[in-house]
Amino acid sequence: MPEFRIGHRRYPTKQAAGDAVRAVLYGYDVGSAVDRPADHLLLLDLLDLHEEALDKIGSGVDSFVIAPPLRGPHPGFAVVRTDGTRIDFSYLACLKPLTYRQQVSSAMRAEVEDQVNAYFTSRVAAGSLVSDQSGAPLDYGDTHVSYFRGPTFAEIAATFAATVGGWDAIELNSSADQGIGTFTDRALAERWRSHHAEHAVLGLLSSQENLRRPRA
Repeated sequence: MPEFRIGHRRYPTKQAAGDAVRAVLYGYDVGSAVDRPADHLLLLDLLDLHEEALDKIGSGVDSFVIAPPLRGPHPGFAVVRTDGTRIDFSYLACLKPLTYRQQVSSAMRAEVEDQVNAYFTSRVAAGSLVSDQSGAPLDYGDTHVSYFRGPTFAEIAATFAATVGGWDAIELNSSADQGIGTFTDRALAERWRSHHAEHAVLGLLSSQENLRRPRA
């Protein structure tokens, strides 16, 4: 069985990924906010897989809550946006096979993962492990590299795709079935890496600060 990926998390099967999401869903009472950082971040990455992700995210994600059942006996998830509006979303819709755009976007993240890791390592080496939002010292294990100070990763990726003829113009190798492939054209991969390095404005946040950042 092929593995399934939600953000950076890799599961042996789609069933295992669904089990991880259901553990969050049934780990809270109906009406409760999803307030554990790891659970919130999992749902952020899960929502990115929804075919209507941009519409669901709207102004940005403030929090997630456990919504009462719309039909049948099972609860679901709802997004509370930064503008105060709220909308339900189906986690099952997020676990459908990825669109090609989602596969390419995931491959793009994998291609620049070393740049993101190098940024974090450089901050540690420089002794500047502090939040770029609040200035507070950060704990090594409670620090997130974020795009909050400039264009989002999605915006950087979409701009690059547009310059090369669209998402379909970026060919991936055969391991991309679950969105974890790499660029077939390595020269194009280097162009993407250069584009990301030029446009990404990275910064450090604590996990709690990262929870509240707008998502796009």
